[in-house]
Amino acid sequence: MIHLLVDPFSLGFMRRALAGCLALAIAGPPLGVFLVLRRMSLMSDVLQHGILPGIAVGALVGGLSVYAMGLGGVLAGIAVALLAGALSRATGAREDSQLAGVYLLALASGVALLSARPGIDLAHLLFGSVLAVDDPALYLMAGVATLVLPALALIWRPLVLESFDPDFLRAEAGSGAAIHAAFLALVVLVVVSGFTALGTLMSVGLMMLPAIAARHWGETLAAQVASAVAIAVLSVLIGLLLSYHADLPAGPAIVLTTGTFWAIGLLAGPRFSLRQRLRASTAGMPRLRAGRD
Repeated sequence: MIHLLVDPFSLGFMRRALAGCLALAIAGPPLGVFLVLRRMSLMSDVLQHGILPGIAVGALVGGLSVYAMGLGGVLAGIAVALLAGALSRATGAREDSQLAGVYLLALASGVALLSARPGIDLAHLLFGSVLAVDDPALYLMAGVATLVLPALALIWRPLVLESFDPDFLRAEAGSGAAIHAAFLALVVLVVVSGFTALGTLMSVGLMMLPAIAARHWGETLAAQVASAVAIAVLSVLIGLLLSYHADLPAGPAIVLTTGTFWAIGLLAGPRFSLRQRLRASTAGMPRLRAGRD
């Protein structure tokens, strides 16, 4: 058992994948908790597709450099988020419809641009590969986590206030547009930094699924953030081991492991679970019968 758990990480590429994914597991889930709290879960889908054109342009201009593709992805992600919001305000249409239209066009244009650049494995960009985590990719993930965590701590209080009572924040400190923009920029950075290991389609899973699962385990915001990070860290460890021993892509293995934790919380967690609802309905039946008698 010890060899099964330890031997895979004696390999350099597995250690790099572990270090990079742990950085994402610490930086991403707190942002995911706020996305769920602010009812912006769809924004994560928009960004995971929206960064693809920028990555493609970065590859066309700077080759297969992680930093060139990462810079292109950050610029594209921010542009897509701002464009969807601007279209919604300009037309008066629902923002979710604008988000859906923008991210579908972004995904199609990104795939078209990448197909025009020979030598790029589209499957690795979409789903990731532990073999692709070289030193530059590791430095990118670790650097983004080092930047995101202090930045999130800096905007934590106004972000919480805007999430629960935006009217009070506007009355006390004016518009919360700057806080909202800073928060979206942090989300884009985390999504982009994970595309090498987890792919553009899987990196959001490590951000959102632990946050969704944490709602079944934590009552307060701090407890949900701590639960989300713990679930993400365990998912990275188990997912990478599963990827190594079962010869599975790292991104799907990690996301499937995270989904398993979510399913456990959904079925048997202390909050909003089927077990809790069943127990509440069972406890109410004797009182109902007594009232009828």
